[in-house]
Amino acid sequence: MTTQIKFTTAEEAVKVIKSGDHIHLSSVASAPQCLINAMCARGEAGELKDVHIHHLHTEGPAPYADEKFEGVFQLDSFFVGGNVRKVTQSGYADYIPIFLSETQRLYRCGAVPCNVAMIQVSTPDKHGFVSLGTSVDATLAAVETAEHVIAVVNKYVPRAFGQAMIHSSKIDIFVQDDKPLIEAHFTQPNATEEAIGKHCAALIEDGATLQMGIGAIPNAVLAQLGNHKNLGIHTEMFADGVLPLVESGVINGEAKNIDKGKMVSTFLMGSQRVYDFIDDNPAVLMMDVGYTNDPYIISKNDRVTAINSALQVDITGQVCADSLGTKFYSGVGGQIDFVYGASLSKGGKAIIAMPSMTNKGISKIAPVLSPGAGVVTTRNHIHWFVTEHGAVDLYGKTLQERARLIISVADPSAQEELDRAAFERFGPHHHYVKGYMKK
Repeated sequence: MTTQIKFTTAEEAVKVIKSGDHIHLSSVASAPQCLINAMCARGEAGELKDVHIHHLHTEGPAPYADEKFEGVFQLDSFFVGGNVRKVTQSGYADYIPIFLSETQRLYRCGAVPCNVAMIQVSTPDKHGFVSLGTSVDATLAAVETAEHVIAVVNKYVPRAFGQAMIHSSKIDIFVQDDKPLIEAHFTQPNATEEAIGKHCAALIEDGATLQMGIGAIPNAVLAQLGNHKNLGIHTEMFADGVLPLVESGVINGEAKNIDKGKMVSTFLMGSQRVYDFIDDNPAVLMMDVGYTNDPYIISKNDRVTAINSALQVDITGQVCADSLGTKFYSGVGGQIDFVYGASLSKGGKAIIAMPSMTNKGISKIAPVLSPGAGVVTTRNHIHWFVTEHGAVDLYGKTLQERARLIISVADPSAQEELDRAAFERFGPHHHYVKGYMKK
């Protein structure tokens, strides 16, 4: 049994926000736009100042990050999405470098306060439970620790299971706003991405548990897996690319040791097909990011295969994936969580995959990382490295052996310069010189 929910307006709900507060927004498709707009209206009216906003990647407008709100709203995100990338690069917003697995801990340990959590949820069921739908991630921790929880009840939020289910008694203020969730659509892989997909797919064994992000390369990998058997999903997120493999029975989770037969994720971004797929689907568990991204939990499944991307890699295997110089592209994210988790898994493979060249024809493999580049996966953690030119295993290799292997999958036009840089770096008394001089 549950009591009748009393709704108020978005404008009335955001009156609980005070100057100096820290606000959490649910992520990706679940960013509560009506509350965001009402909060910004208060900012424009001069009613607020020094309000800190926190969230992971969000889709849709992010007006609070606009430079006109300097001194009113300060965005300190946990992940830099495309909608706030430019303002972050220009200095009007900032981000907190943090492993995705630890974003929830920031709230739970009090390192980052949470005064108000603004979220979206599904329509309550007859027992009074609502679902966080596509955004559990750090949102569950925000709900647990916030002084005030404002929830937008939206009939389009899917009723997802796992830790997405919370009782409506955990929510202080309810607002009704039935707007379809923002969809994300991705381009088809080009020839380079297809080649990378084939190399990655060749490393995936039957019975593997997969983690991969979004975009053209993950879609290219998934497109190559039609003849695989008994694949599982334990990931931070998934998108449309997994659906054909679920429908054909390739992804069934039967080989998993934990959450057998279940797909496990913490947030989602995709088309309406993805949202419909998880709605009322007991085969999908939407879990707290402290569960999905815990390396030790990840490693409980065998043959975990984690595929992540990079902005730049140097010839020793240092992986930049968040920023180059003053340009912030995303954030630390869950890459190292899954690189480490896959490395601990029996038969697991941690893969870093990227095109060898930028769209401007600059090698993404460099002698050293660019000044200011953020190292996400260190050369101590990297195992497999894949470009369109092949896949190389760096685990247990010396620095000089790594250089040879990494250069072997660089674009041919860049190999001579990289070879020369390696020659100069390792010096005349190192083995690399002999390999170089034999050419």
